[in-house]
Amino acid sequence: MAIISFIGLGNMGGPMASNLLKAGHQVTVFDLSADAVSALKAEGASSANTAHEAVKGAECVITMLPAGQHVEAVYLGDEGLLSALPEGTLVIDSSTIAPETAKKVAAQASEHKLRFLDAPVSGGVGGAKAGTLTFICGGSEADYAAAQPILQDMGKNIFRAGEHGSGQVAKICNNMLLAILMAGTSEALALGVKNGLDPAVLSEIMKQSSGGNWALNVYNPWPGVMEAAPASRNYEGGFLVKLMTKDLGLAFDNAVKNQASIPMGSLARNLFSLHAGQGNADLDFSSIQRLYNPE
Repeated sequence: MAIISFIGLGNMGGPMASNLLKAGHQVTVFDLSADAVSALKAEGASSANTAHEAVKGAECVITMLPAGQHVEAVYLGDEGLLSALPEGTLVIDSSTIAPETAKKVAAQASEHKLRFLDAPVSGGVGGAKAGTLTFICGGSEADYAAAQPILQDMGKNIFRAGEHGSGQVAKICNNMLLAILMAGTSEALALGVKNGLDPAVLSEIMKQSSGGNWALNVYNPWPGVMEAAPASRNYEGGFLVKLMTKDLGLAFDNAVKNQASIPMGSLARNLFSLHAGQGNADLDFSSIQRLYNPE
């Protein structure tokens, strides 16, 4: 069992840290939310007043932060964690950020003789709670191997996409496709309901037909169709619209840099940006359904 510091206890980070505790690891947590820290303390975690305090004595540091600027603020500069960690410490950043940011942090980690992986996740809050996340890692084969025993206590599928930054590239491709699928699923359901179809019946038909996809199978965006989905909880919790919008922005920026054509991804970015601007930024991303059938 490892001595782990976990920084960032949001909708995803909190359950991930909880699973590490359940696996028997010694976990110290830090977050700006006192409630989030208290919840983990109740499960047996130690707490710290600062990120620097949290990483003292840690063999592995894991961060799950909202965006690239937060990752840079935590790790880089004279006051960053990289300058404070002892040589050989394993650092795993599971935030979804620009590949360039991941490479920048990795380069400075190497200067401090630290082991670093960018390891964004897929699977949503449900996967975080169940310990069935997919980890998409970028980094050396040796560091990937060292991280596997820890990642396996939080996830079911662990992949190495390639060198530093590769995990982030794979993640933004995945989330761009997810946004396209969710928007398309919502559009199809709205059309069916406009024609008098029962959304649950239509969903089952499409699930068993060529239109079947992850949104229909496990995350239906129509309220009441799938009890466990955020749509049936007024779209509360889950993966927030503002985070999906951020990830689509990362995909767009990367496409511009690499002269890649992403017409569907660009449209999804516009749809989610519009939806976020209409007061839905803090709802689950499946609330894009409301764009097609406003109340």
